[in-house]
Amino acid sequence: MGTTLVDELLLGRGVAPHELDRYRAPTIRDLLPDPSAFRDMDAAAERVAAAIMAGERIAIFGDYDVDGATSSALLTLLLRQLGSEPFIHIPDRQAEGYGPNLPALLALKERGAGLIVTVDCGAQAFEPLAGARAVGLDVVVVDHHQCAAALPLVHALVNPNRLDEGEIGLAHGHLAAVGMAFLLGVALVRTLRQRGFFAGRPEPRMIELLDLVALGTVADVAKLHGLNRAFVAQGLKVMAHGQNVGLKALAEAARLTAAPTCRDLGFALGPRINAGGRVGRADLGVRLLTTTDPEEARQIAQELDRLNEERRAIEQAVLDQALEAARAEAGEPVVTVAAEGWHPGVIGIVAGRLKEQYGRPSLVIAVGDDGIGKGSGRSITGVDLGAAVLAAKDEGLLVGGGGHAMAAGVTVAPGGVEPLRRYLSDRLAEDVAAATANRALLLDTLCAPRGVAGGLCDALDAAGPYGVGWPQPRVAAGEARLMGVGVVGNGHVRGLALGADGARFKWIAFRAADTPLGAALLSMSGDQKLWLAGTVHRDTWNGGDKAELHLEDAALA
Repeated sequence: MGTTLVDELLLGRGVAPHELDRYRAPTIRDLLPDPSAFRDMDAAAERVAAAIMAGERIAIFGDYDVDGATSSALLTLLLRQLGSEPFIHIPDRQAEGYGPNLPALLALKERGAGLIVTVDCGAQAFEPLAGARAVGLDVVVVDHHQCAAALPLVHALVNPNRLDEGEIGLAHGHLAAVGMAFLLGVALVRTLRQRGFFAGRPEPRMIELLDLVALGTVADVAKLHGLNRAFVAQGLKVMAHGQNVGLKALAEAARLTAAPTCRDLGFALGPRINAGGRVGRADLGVRLLTTTDPEEARQIAQELDRLNEERRAIEQAVLDQALEAARAEAGEPVVTVAAEGWHPGVIGIVAGRLKEQYGRPSLVIAVGDDGIGKGSGRSITGVDLGAAVLAAKDEGLLVGGGGHAMAAGVTVAPGGVEPLRRYLSDRLAEDVAAATANRALLLDTLCAPRGVAGGLCDALDAAGPYGVGWPQPRVAAGEARLMGVGVVGNGHVRGLALGADGARFKWIAFRAADTPLGAALLSMSGDQKLWLAGTVHRDTWNGGDKAELHLEDAALA
């Protein structure tokens, strides 16, 4: 049954029959492009190779999120295998802000760095990178955020979203920065091989770094198309071996008892690494991912776990205020809220919550004591928020900003929130209308209540990994009556579904208590029969072959 169900699921999602095997088991060998197909990749690899062979100190300048931490860690671990110990700088979110800044670049030069590699940042850092060039610093930018027509003056800029990128590069515009860092690593090893560097030493095994690529790709909400599917599928296999002591310690701190899944990367490991950059020390994530000392890893993992709990409390306080402010934005194409006192480390998460609540792009701006606003936005499928932010920057509405289709960041001058609000709503109104028109819940399969079981989870897992762009299969189960419906936790609605044959399964609708769906579920009488739609996940409580439905919608039978 499993194979037939997977084939039907893949074919229903548009996979050609001759591509079925490749989708069932995506491999790096089948999907990895020649790195040289990307603009500036060869120049970047040759410059880093020259630094390694000359003993020149290299510095890595990363972003403070998971993608930045994994990108920085990947290059650090690779350079160590090549005999080069790099400096690492992760900017403080509040003191330095996003991306390269000239004081930090100059400080790295003072420490002896002759080459700086920026990862997950740099595509829009014109002034700082021009300043670095003026003092003789070579910079290689490895990024994936959207670019303007003009590019910073650097030795090489590797980014699949360059406007002058070729066909193959553009086809990989969905890669996270860590995926681009992996491609740079492949190109670097090849360049060193051609120069005879490995005549007396073993070559690094790039495959062993795929656990970092998988984590960064999922945590950055990159679309799981093509190469990203292989990165995550193979990276989870590497992660299961527990070779990275930091990831192993983090999984223990997150109380994961089995090998991490794709969902664990996004909801357990990723948020804990992010917590360092949001409310703690920005470099904790990369320190954890690069240490070889199990005790140090355990201590950092515990600190990140603690910071994640602190982050949750801060996030809830900001979310409550943002939801109150958003009520006035209910009819706008883009939900834009701003206030003083909001912690800038959680505004991206809060923006994501608003997007889920309203089904529209959302921007949350934390205004500082100086009146300058730091904002983070999240978008919906079909609405390119990153492009709109770059356009707003070109219009002079922003001090700084950038991003990609689904997420963006902004810096707003005092008094600039309202003009930005109007601009984004006007520019994106048609796109939002088109993206939200005639919305329907698309189903992958139907089953009886007895079918919501562990075996169904196993069968569907064969078509994974799942994430943005390749969502978890949506199942409709019925007919069933609801039992024991109630509100638990932070506004979740849960209960049991009972089929006519006596089969029952658990279901939960997350954060639904204050939504029309939640109200309907809570008011249902016990004799009404329903179809319940959502995604099926294994229920590991007390073992057994059970499953739970994460409910998204319901309809009377």
